[in-house]
Amino acid sequence: MGKKIKKEAEPPPKDVFDPLTIESKKAATVVLMLNSPEEEILAKACEAIYRFALKGEENKATLLELGAVEPLTKLLTHEDKTVRRNATMIFGILASNNDVKKLLRELDVMNSIIAQLAPEEEVVIHEFASLCLANMSAEYTSKVQIFENGGLEPLIRLLASPDPDVKKNSIECIYNLVQDFQCRTTLQELNVVPPILDLLKSEYPIIQLLALKTLGVITNDKGARAMLRDNQGVDHLIKILETKELNDLHIEALSVIANCLEDMDTLMLIQQTGGLKKLLSFAENSTIPDIQKNAAKAITKAAYDPEIRKLFHEQEVEKCLVALLGSENDGTKIAASQAISTMCENSGSKEFFNNQGIPQLILLLKGDNEEVREAASLALANLTTCNTTNANAVAEADGIDPLINILSSTRDGAVANAATVLANLAMQEPLRVNIQSHDVVRALIRPLRSANTVVQSKAALTVAATACDVEARTELRNSGGLEPLVELLRSKNEEVRRHASWAVMVCANDELMAVELCKLGALDILEEVNLSVSRKNKFSEMAYNKLLNNNLSLKYSVTGYLSSSNIISDGFYDYGRINPGTKLLPLKDLCLQEPSDQRAVLLVNSKSSSSPPPSTEDKSSDVGYGRSISSSSSLRRASKEKSNTGFGSPTEEKSEPPSGRNTAVSKGTTKEKGSRKVRGKKEEEKVKEEEEASTLPKLMGEGSPEKEWYPPFDPDFCVYVHEVTKSIFPITNIKEQIEVLAKYVAEKMGGKISKEKLHDFSWELHISELKFQLKSNVVPVGQIKKGIFYHRALLFKALADKIGIGCSLVRGEYGRAWNEVKLMNETPKGLIGVLPPPEVYIVDLMFHPGGLMKLRSREADLYRYL
Repeated sequence: MGKKIKKEAEPPPKDVFDPLTIESKKAATVVLMLNSPEEEILAKACEAIYRFALKGEENKATLLELGAVEPLTKLLTHEDKTVRRNATMIFGILASNNDVKKLLRELDVMNSIIAQLAPEEEVVIHEFASLCLANMSAEYTSKVQIFENGGLEPLIRLLASPDPDVKKNSIECIYNLVQDFQCRTTLQELNVVPPILDLLKSEYPIIQLLALKTLGVITNDKGARAMLRDNQGVDHLIKILETKELNDLHIEALSVIANCLEDMDTLMLIQQTGGLKKLLSFAENSTIPDIQKNAAKAITKAAYDPEIRKLFHEQEVEKCLVALLGSENDGTKIAASQAISTMCENSGSKEFFNNQGIPQLILLLKGDNEEVREAASLALANLTTCNTTNANAVAEADGIDPLINILSSTRDGAVANAATVLANLAMQEPLRVNIQSHDVVRALIRPLRSANTVVQSKAALTVAATACDVEARTELRNSGGLEPLVELLRSKNEEVRRHASWAVMVCANDELMAVELCKLGALDILEEVNLSVSRKNKFSEMAYNKLLNNNLSLKYSVTGYLSSSNIISDGFYDYGRINPGTKLLPLKDLCLQEPSDQRAVLLVNSKSSSSPPPSTEDKSSDVGYGRSISSSSSLRRASKEKSNTGFGSPTEEKSEPPSGRNTAVSKGTTKEKGSRKVRGKKEEEKVKEEEEASTLPKLMGEGSPEKEWYPPFDPDFCVYVHEVTKSIFPITNIKEQIEVLAKYVAEKMGGKISKEKLHDFSWELHISELKFQLKSNVVPVGQIKKGIFYHRALLFKALADKIGIGCSLVRGEYGRAWNEVKLMNETPKGLIGVLPPPEVYIVDLMFHPGGLMKLRSREADLYRYL
């Protein structure tokens, strides 16, 4: 046999590269390998990068810096399944880095990632693709990309995956997506509730928790609640609450049930199956504060619906809430107090809390936690609104003192709530007195100065409720409370303006307060507010009128009307009509002005500033109001001639007028006594003039500006008051009183004047003479002996008010003014006990003094009269 010869191996083809095994220790080298066309190299490179990325966040950032992300995105669509799987796994890990997420959004790879969720792909690809989407979906822009690329449907399908990691990633991504309203709407169309409910049966708590969180979001929509109800989801939730081993899920389960309670049909189902009682018992007996807090929040949320409140009341939910008030956890106390606030809308619940609830809330007011005090005060505010029983219960539980203490709190909500409670309590007079004794007025000053409009509004409302007597209003003024109250009238907030106006209206019941408010500019502000259609309100108009009622001179100048309840007192003056926004000068300033061609200012004043005042025989008060003493003998003569005729003249009366001087001489006076008086007359006048000259600075304020100024005394008007009091006041028939007074006024003002001779009645010259003699535009009404419509109407009103005849004073156009009175008609025969309504009459003081004209059509009747 021949020797065997070993066959030599054939050499490789010359055009084939020999295999090369490389061991790389640099990530940069591996990243470069991602651009290789060889599938095996790509798969191994991706596997190495995956292991490198798992080691920490720094490695993820390193890969980003090395530019690994962009070539990896191209591998997501690689033909080789292994390469595609490994690339997907890398993105599942890298997507937790924020910078990587940002770059992925810019590269627009969402469609490629969602494609990996296809049913034919491996479970591992599903796991890491869903993990990548879960990480990406935490940001809004990525949510939009997932939604627009149709990511919802495959994610819902994966909820039924056998792999728990796929389920966990899918439900987490869905949970992030449903934070957006549009996604929630689409999920309902995709019938997402049944697969989510199946996840509640999972043995993995994280999956159950994410499922409950997702249900808690989507059940905010009514459609999702209906789907939950139709798929027996409520039963699943109740079972979770009943299972102590699942206590880590109880809080989220309660959150879902809270949403279900807002749906009446679902609530009825829970109530019919006994679930509601179980829920309340569970909340009351739970030892976990968050569970109790969420249960109370659930009741609060659902109780906004009236029907649900009624159902809650029937299930005695109030007992559960009162029990929760005793919790040691502040969050639970706050939630329970808020629930009570909402349940108060039900009258039955409000009555229940009278004995159980109010004492516990008062205790919370005395605590240190400001949030708890705020929530408790809110509950008390709602409990005491329109409920006197609860208001009394608050007072009996010693709640007034802690409420007043809260007015100095740093939390605006607590201050506003406490002020509301105090206002509710102050509606009852005994409680108001109790509140005032705790120095509530002083405590309200700080809230009135608050920058918070709600606090301002409630504080002003409380002022309106508590400042109902002189003592409280005086304390408010002395404490400096009027200034901030007046400033609130300027507020741009409608409720603040309304409540501030209400408070000003209440305060203006006192004349001194009204004067102080006017000094602070309240009248000007209210006038400005009432000129605006959008800013005025009923209270601002009432407050303005109330202030005007304490300043009748201004009221008559602004409105041209004084009602029968507006009683003219000494110091009233008629300046004439002024336009809105124009300020009326004080009487003192008008008296110190030089005479001019302007309309005379008519003054009503029977009060003397010194004792004794000038007698009616020597009316030397006809002085120039601080300038010089005028010689007015002609006026005295005119006055004597008038006073010696008609209604009970002073020469016919033995009694003295209010001036304190003897103005009447007895009919039985002897000639000797009369002659003595004549002989001493000149000497008496001289002494009198000296007295007046010395008294003048005191009256007019000249020479001693620091002393108080008094308005000029009108002795003629004083005589008129004395005469009508003696002659007309005793008349028992009101109509006869009016007629006699009208004739008296006409007689004192120049007598009857026919319409044809009205233009010959030279009253203007007479007024000008008076202004010249008095050295002033201010003319006492009693010194006018020739007067027309507006002179006579003012005198009639002033005298009528002195003797109790009710009449109004109305200013017309072109120097016209008149008085209106109301008279009762006779009862028709056969209608015993039926009082007919009074009718309004115009009193004629010019053409037929004493005549009364029934006012049917105001325009027509006034035209006939004037």
